[in-house]
Amino acid sequence: MSSLSLHFLIDEHIKHALAEDMNAGDISTDCVMPSACVGRAQLLCKQDGIIAGLDVFARVFEILDSDVRFEACVSDGDAVCKGQLLGVVRGDVRAILSGERTALNYLQRMSGIATYTNKVAKLLEGSATTLVDTRKTTPGMRLFEKEAARLGGAVNHRYNLTDGVMLKDNHIAAAGGITKAVACARARAPFVRKIEVETETLEQVQEALDAGADIIMLDNMDRETMAAAVALIGGRAQTECSGNITLENVASIACLGVDFVSCGTLTHSAGILDLSLKNLTVDGVSDEGELR
Repeated sequence: MSSLSLHFLIDEHIKHALAEDMNAGDISTDCVMPSACVGRAQLLCKQDGIIAGLDVFARVFEILDSDVRFEACVSDGDAVCKGQLLGVVRGDVRAILSGERTALNYLQRMSGIATYTNKVAKLLEGSATTLVDTRKTTPGMRLFEKEAARLGGAVNHRYNLTDGVMLKDNHIAAAGGITKAVACARARAPFVRKIEVETETLEQVQEALDAGADIIMLDNMDRETMAAAVALIGGRAQTECSGNITLENVASIACLGVDFVSCGTLTHSAGILDLSLKNLTVDGVSDEGELR
């Protein structure tokens, strides 16, 4: 995806979110601030974690008013702590008030994902296992959630169904078995695409190996079966462990020697990072109602 296309998608998503929040204006702000007025507000951290989404946060205000500026004190991916000043928003107070909730919604959600992802990634440090995310994302939010997972220390798995061949249980059933499914993929998919096959038993692992799968997913296997599957594969295909990956078991799974651990929890169950826009101050307005 080109940089131009990416920025367009981000802007369109933010515009939709702003329209959802004020489809016919911001009545509260219009009441207390009927004319342009310059001010500033501080972005404060209320919880230790990893910050992610600062550019998106800033872009919300820029879309409302191109003269609003966010001056960040930290960068995406940085560890932040409770009580820390993360940045200052400066510009028309009306834009700051109207954009506050939407901007924080993006930043808190993305930072929550980055924070949880970082906790999981740290447990894999020193191992040969790579943490990857999944397509288990909030509809419409995938672009933001996958970027947050990356900033937290994960590697992005396929972005969407166009990105790779993954033959899951229902694809295998539709084709009539693993062997037939892989053969169909080899015949029709671009030759540069790897073929991944989901397996749940050792018998399926053997069939996927025989069929020439590039990556074999060990789905919802117990630890003993997974260990046997890794031994059976013996490096002839890459391995991905998936299903019920938690902070409590991810390190022990990595010890089995799997190449990848995919974790839906990174995006579908991470909480938010508690952040706040506080200490708003107003500079004033000119006699003509113009910003100063």
